[in-house]
Amino acid sequence: MTRKLDLGAVPVGTGCNYPAPFDASCQGQAFQKLARHAGLTQFGVNLNVIAPGAWSSQRHWHSHEDEFVWVLEGELVLVTDGGEEVLGPGDCAAFKAGVADGHHLVNRTDRPARVLEIGTTDPEHDRCVYPDIDMVAEPGESGYRHRDGTPYPVRD
Repeated sequence: MTRKLDLGAVPVGTGCNYPAPFDASCQGQAFQKLARHAGLTQFGVNLNVIAPGAWSSQRHWHSHEDEFVWVLEGELVLVTDGGEEVLGPGDCAAFKAGVADGHHLVNRTDRPARVLEIGTTDPEHDRCVYPDIDMVAEPGESGYRHRDGTPYPVRD
């Protein structure tokens, strides 16, 4: 039995599942959930292609999940609480669980960028905070909430 993943067989997803209007800036991406496709459950590995002008996500941080990104092709701007840094092929960045440093990647070029995203998975304990907008994702719950706890409408 081969362990090599056939990337052509891994389904490609697009867009994001944020509620409107927070979804608009993140729609220009295509991703493959490599770890899930291989049956792994303790961490995620995603290959993400971010189109020109698109964001990887809303700026966020996790209470119980580490994140690591590695730019494979193109150029992305990493936006954190500390400012902005340009990441190119071979550049990496890491985000430790519990450190309140909102982050995301933005493609400000005219070419797609490819990034490998790796992170631990702890949905029963992890709280994801979006510091720039009125949104959180609470542990053990699906969907998103306002900071006051009111749920956003579920997407169709």
